[in-house]
Amino acid sequence: MLEREGFRITSNIGGIATAFVAEYGKGGPIIGILGEYDALADLAQVSGVTEHMPTAKGAPGHGCGHNLLGSGSALAAVALKDALANEGIAGTVRYYGCPAEEAGGGKTFMARAGVFDDLDAAFCWHPAVLNEVLTKSANAAIGARFRFKGRASHAAASPHLGRSALDAVELMNIGVNYMREHMPSDARVHYAITNTGGDAPNVVQAFAESIYSVRSPHLPNAERLFARVKKIAEAATMMTDTSMTVQIIGGCSNVLPNKALQDVMYENMRRLGPPAFDEADLAFAEEIREAALTEDDVLASVAPDNISLKDVFLHDGLLAMPAHEGCDMGSTDVGDVSWIVPTAQCQTACFAIGTPFHTWQLVTQGNLPAAHKGMVLAAKAMATTAADCLRNPEIITRAKAELKQRTGGLAYRCPIPMEVAPEDLRTKAV
Repeated sequence: MLEREGFRITSNIGGIATAFVAEYGKGGPIIGILGEYDALADLAQVSGVTEHMPTAKGAPGHGCGHNLLGSGSALAAVALKDALANEGIAGTVRYYGCPAEEAGGGKTFMARAGVFDDLDAAFCWHPAVLNEVLTKSANAAIGARFRFKGRASHAAASPHLGRSALDAVELMNIGVNYMREHMPSDARVHYAITNTGGDAPNVVQAFAESIYSVRSPHLPNAERLFARVKKIAEAATMMTDTSMTVQIIGGCSNVLPNKALQDVMYENMRRLGPPAFDEADLAFAEEIREAALTEDDVLASVAPDNISLKDVFLHDGLLAMPAHEGCDMGSTDVGDVSWIVPTAQCQTACFAIGTPFHTWQLVTQGNLPAAHKGMVLAAKAMATTAADCLRNPEIITRAKAELKQRTGGLAYRCPIPMEVAPEDLRTKAV
């Protein structure tokens, strides 16, 4: 589609086969529009129903709305291209096809490769339940795989000859859980046991594996906490007489908001107005809330600042810009882009209020007219804000000055070591 619109396509960006850049125009300023399109395992779901109906066992589904995100960003890029052509505006628009936001930090690898270095501004969005300009930061994160190796033996006849890698995994988890009381309250540690060594309880398991994710509002803090997690893993090997390897598999930096761009985006969203939901949109939102969402789901969507919206099924307003930025507990590889180039994001109402992310309840709404209406609003918000930057370069000048102030003059430092290559996650999606 982008090729048909006159964009020049470059594939295999940053060593990632599914990453690409589509470019139109020449010279500066250069505007980047970020798109994502990765799905989540085990979330395939029939569209437009109010009960759990997987389309295929274990198949992926768009539980975070990245089908909308990627498409909406592409729509914004094409609209901006049309503005360049129709108005004779100087500049270049780039659409960045960014895979693996959920699992691998695709933009982080792309940032490490320098593909955002010459941008003057970048824009992104996310499907959500509320319409707003995103002003908060988000946590930096580090993801790593811990592989433990022991020695197999008969668990009854000769357990003394075995060294259990599974015991090491469990002891590491126990140690990290004890650490939780003694780490900063704004940090998070998560884990998944991805290989228990086998299904036979009468075998001392020689191999076992887990994946850990560590989050903190600032990358140096996340790195310090991750170092403590590694020490606990090393202690687990000492207790079990096993060995271990650690492999960094992903990471991302904290988001640096940019008020200079956010203010322009907010004015455009205010002028554009909310999505024009109709009776059918509202009826389905009410149906899915009654059938598949809980009161806690609804409160989690709106509390504490927007509790007045708890009885609204689809958001038809625009949240005011908050006085304080704050920090979301989640993480996004948009953070890495925001350290390199001034970046602004919005979110728009695509789903019923109360819909949790990463659930079938979101997947079932992701291809409905209401979701498409929210997507179009986001595309318009990004395109109009980017066009304002091209028409008025002083906006970019202010945004760059703000970025310099927020970084304190520090250069971007990728959280993923140079020796770590991006994984091909296509075979792991199901």
